[in-house]
Amino acid sequence: MLKVGVLGAGHLGKIHLRLLQQSEKYELVGFYDENHENGAKIAAEFGYKQFDTIAKLIHAVDVIDIVTPTLSHYKCAKVAIKSGKHVFIEKPISNTVAEAEEIITLAKEYKVKGQVGHVERFNPAFIATKSMIENPMFIESHRLAEFNPRGTDVPVVLDLMIHDIDAILSVVNSKVKNINASGVSVISDTPDIANARIEFENGCVANLTASRISMKNMRKSRFFQKDAYISVDFLDKVCEVVKMKDAPEIPGDFDMILQNAEGVKKQIYFANPEVAPNNAILDELESFADAINRNTTPIVTLEQGTNALRVANQIIDCFKK
Repeated sequence: MLKVGVLGAGHLGKIHLRLLQQSEKYELVGFYDENHENGAKIAAEFGYKQFDTIAKLIHAVDVIDIVTPTLSHYKCAKVAIKSGKHVFIEKPISNTVAEAEEIITLAKEYKVKGQVGHVERFNPAFIATKSMIENPMFIESHRLAEFNPRGTDVPVVLDLMIHDIDAILSVVNSKVKNINASGVSVISDTPDIANARIEFENGCVANLTASRISMKNMRKSRFFQKDAYISVDFLDKVCEVVKMKDAPEIPGDFDMILQNAEGVKKQIYFANPEVAPNNAILDELESFADAINRNTTPIVTLEQGTNALRVANQIIDCFKK
């Protein structure tokens, strides 16, 4: 079992603490929160050990789980890595791409592993369909949320859309060629609703919409590729796969057949991949423990977290133009 400590005991930090306490792959040593009063309350209620300095916590563990506000990710990661500790960093990896690149450099220099908390990679509906997503050429993504004051200190792109940016980058095997985007501030000082069009060098186009002022919650992505349509509902954890293949010479009574203008006939059929229920946050934390223990590459690398941040920042730059 790896000894782990959590930096930050806010909403998500408390979830991480609870899951790490349950995990059979970690020994939860304790946590540090800069709000000592809040920390004392959590320590008293749940029995976790509260450390009075970051340095003491880092010294006592093998892995540091950084669940602090984004502005402090770089500072916390830097101290932990220089102490030879592995780092799990909640998304986005840091506030700027330059900071993220320095985190990568330091991790290589001090020979430690790092993983970024892009939890949708562990969503069971995405896991069930990912192997079927092959060379998608058009992607449409909607991530809509009801208003919550928590998170409004950053643009909706870094708060919500970055989940879909990372998921899309993980399945499109091509470099980003061009980005167009627009965003509107409705309640916050930063955009609350945004739309982005990402064009890739291989011709794939991704159209992403994110909003945190919607009447209902939605987290859905659709992937279109040659002879297939794949829908992933990240919220309800269900998926739909519609495929086409050459029609049989003698179709069955219930076969669905399409014929195009050239007379080519295709049979439509549905694939229903099994969606295995899981706890995505626990899975991402435990997958990091596996990567450390087996000396393998983490599922969401620091480099991938940096790429997602780079694209997110390019989208935000479009707003300024």
